[in-house]
Amino acid sequence: MKLLFVHQNFPGQFPHLAPAMQARGHAVLAMTDQKNQRPSPVRVVKYKTPEAVTCSQPLALFYAEHVERGLMAARGARALRDRHGYTPDVIFGHSGWGETLFLREIWPEAKLLVYAELLYRTRGQDVGFDSEFIRDLDWSRFSTTARNAHLAMGILQCDAALAPTRYQADSFPPELQSKISVIHDGIDTDIMRPDPQASFTLPNGRVLRAGDEVLTFVSRSLEPYRGFHIFMRALPEVMAARPEAQVVLIGGDGVSYGGKPQDADSWKAKMLAETEGRIDLDRVHFLGRVPYNNYRSVIQIARVHCYLTYPFVLSWSLTEAMSAGAYVVGSDTEPVRELIRDGENGRLVPFFDVPALSAALIRGLSGADPQAAAIRAAARQTILDGYDLRQHSLPRLIDWVESFAPSGDAVVTKAR
Repeated sequence: MKLLFVHQNFPGQFPHLAPAMQARGHAVLAMTDQKNQRPSPVRVVKYKTPEAVTCSQPLALFYAEHVERGLMAARGARALRDRHGYTPDVIFGHSGWGETLFLREIWPEAKLLVYAELLYRTRGQDVGFDSEFIRDLDWSRFSTTARNAHLAMGILQCDAALAPTRYQADSFPPELQSKISVIHDGIDTDIMRPDPQASFTLPNGRVLRAGDEVLTFVSRSLEPYRGFHIFMRALPEVMAARPEAQVVLIGGDGVSYGGKPQDADSWKAKMLAETEGRIDLDRVHFLGRVPYNNYRSVIQIARVHCYLTYPFVLSWSLTEAMSAGAYVVGSDTEPVRELIRDGENGRLVPFFDVPALSAALIRGLSGADPQAAAIRAAARQTILDGYDLRQHSLPRLIDWVESFAPSGDAVVTKAR
């Protein structure tokens, strides 16, 4: 079949699926934003980057921006159709940026699949979860409702949708969940695996090795959504109790989710100011964003890996850390509980309980947890048993997409 992937930052969630479909003999093409310079595993065409949108009503601005991107994607699709005679059998696009909104009008006969990452909720998820940073809760709920418009339209228009975790699928209302299958993107467990010989050289020249007393924290951006403020508040007690511990953080200084701090240039700056004089900065290493191989090495040397998150999209870093056999201390929030069972394949603490987090990190770093080896092994086994790229995720993803091939009598079995 002719299969078109659509993602403004391709390959995005499709780095393994797109080339796998091509290897199976399908004619695979990807459409992405013209400014996207990421290497692609398949042939790519690009649509024009949307211009900045102005709107007098702030609640309508978010929808207007995504409609504009949808329009640019549709114009690119129309050029493919009219100038090059291209008509896909199946379209698989991420619904998060509005790119799929008008593709049905260009190719009405094609099956339209969307990656349904999350539907925002005004209650029970991230909105209102952390009262420390709530400025206007009513306004947050209004804007959250407005942010859902293009996401809900994406599900309404599609033939079927895919979510990577049960928690993310369940963020959609029951009347939309009937379209959503759950298949994780998959973890390459051959690459992200325990390595007792792993090492990492810090910017100051010090070499850290597997087995050393290393505490790690990873987030795309160092921000409250991923519990950065809670982690930093736990460090004074941790570092006082473990004078040999080295703390390694990976993540940018910007914001991926939520807003910027009102009283500092970044959340990193804010938390460093709050903890000034109470942590040994010679033992705290902020690496920023790093190449994947460096990130992998950091995870592999960790004696303890801390993962915290609001009730929100689950990070790949958790599943990858578990695949590497990490001893994870995580937040007892719903998306984390989907993978971690406290005392079996990780340790869970209440998100806001700084003393409990400190105690759990100290226990893990000190080697005082007699279950540590079993927890590490169980963490990796959890990924091998249900999230392994080659044994589980990729075969299921291929079967799911191929079930929409124009064979006439394809039967779709939901991958619950």
